[in-house]
Amino acid sequence: MSVDYLKKVLNARVYDVARETRLQFANKLSTRLNNNIWLKREDEQDVFTYKIRGAYNKLVNLSEEVLAKGVVAASAGNHAQGVAYAAQTIGCKAVIVMPVTTPEIKVDGVRSLGAEVQLVGDMFDDANSHAKKLAEENQMAYIPPFDDIDVIAGQGTVGFEILKQHSGQIDAIFVPVGGGGLIAGIASYIKQIRPEIKIIGVEPDNSDAMKQSVEKGERVQLDRVGLFADGVAVRLVGEHTFALAREFTDEFMTVDTDEICAAVKDIFEDTRAIVEPSGAIGVAGIKKYIAEHDSKDKTYVAINSGANVNFDRLRHISERAEIGEQREGIFAATIPERPGSFKQFCSSLSARQITEFNYRLADPNTAHVYVGIQSRDYKESKQVMDNLASQGYEVLDLTHNEMAKLHVRHMVGGHAPLADNEQVFRFIFPERPGALLNFLTQMGQNWNISMFHYRNHGADFGRVLIGIQVPPEENDDFQQFLDDIGYDYVEESDNPVYKLFLG
Repeated sequence: MSVDYLKKVLNARVYDVARETRLQFANKLSTRLNNNIWLKREDEQDVFTYKIRGAYNKLVNLSEEVLAKGVVAASAGNHAQGVAYAAQTIGCKAVIVMPVTTPEIKVDGVRSLGAEVQLVGDMFDDANSHAKKLAEENQMAYIPPFDDIDVIAGQGTVGFEILKQHSGQIDAIFVPVGGGGLIAGIASYIKQIRPEIKIIGVEPDNSDAMKQSVEKGERVQLDRVGLFADGVAVRLVGEHTFALAREFTDEFMTVDTDEICAAVKDIFEDTRAIVEPSGAIGVAGIKKYIAEHDSKDKTYVAINSGANVNFDRLRHISERAEIGEQREGIFAATIPERPGSFKQFCSSLSARQITEFNYRLADPNTAHVYVGIQSRDYKESKQVMDNLASQGYEVLDLTHNEMAKLHVRHMVGGHAPLADNEQVFRFIFPERPGALLNFLTQMGQNWNISMFHYRNHGADFGRVLIGIQVPPEENDDFQQFLDDIGYDYVEESDNPVYKLFLG
């Protein structure tokens, strides 16, 4: 190692703009996992990300002549805000090139710091190429997002703070990896001070450029990367960062989208802070590592690297968190198409909380239903499915089926020519176990359910859409049933959207 990164980290100028963030004990997560979990709260920086460290350390080491011409950077968001904030503090012009897919909250954050924003390309690499060209044409300084000695040293101050804040046993530090600047800085510092501490890099399974590169022994450029964890969506890691990662990192691992979503929820439950997907990757890695190694009473640190998340993305995170935690089982079941079969099927679930139930009449003999159930873990969900199979139901496990979770759950339905005399209602059910079974019990076997859609969204009441086949001569009896059940409802039989897509 030709550069003395230990000295570089210790002399990095970051605290003009960065703060020493907390190393917070995650009490709930630690109790649940039977290990000691600590969170390095880089989401608490003024720009909600650690990137301010490396960006400022780079700019402050530039000459006045260079700064007078301004700086250019490319970023999916967090490095952009770091450079913009650093430039505003120093008083120089900043032009930031960002992919058009960058979350709006990050684009707005950069503009609010006085930088000029140019949106170019679908991925970081497109934006980066444009930024380099722009810098050359205008004789401005290009500020690399990760592959630079001063940037790496600035990020390394995160490792400096961890050792300062926790002098006791640390078994491993789990670091989110994109281009590698953060892990290169942390690892090159930690391993020279406390070599016994493992440094573990964590990447999304669809953006694992560093893992593949280290395994192959040379930098690997990915054809494409996933954009869910946009903060680490990098196709090609840096030369400096790759060399340092190979030398100082103990291992790399990957996590999937559901595991990341579950980690966002875990962090929220311990801190009441909402981190972005890339900011939760470290916690996702810890949970997977503990499960794979069956470790107990160890001390692990995760870097919460950022909190710049679009609010509308939280809907997807919430939807997938329970599956990522394996506390929701998703499956399809085939049941007889006759009055009372829904009640019998729900009774077979042993009073478990139903999180989702989708069905549309399509066959006169059998019904295919899309079901979600709440469980402690996947093993328990599997036991429920096996129990249903033993009772003669045909069951298909969908818990790990991406098409089912992303698309099919929203597409169960369509026109139903067999649904004669169908009446459609929106019901508000109390969100508690047994509410659906109570409804079906009181309805008895008098009428056939031809459509059913329900999804638990965490509210006090569940919104349910039901189609029921009621012959005209039985309307009075059916109205009596509605009065007796006592649930709030709105009839939607004449709703034009029902007639257009479902009737």
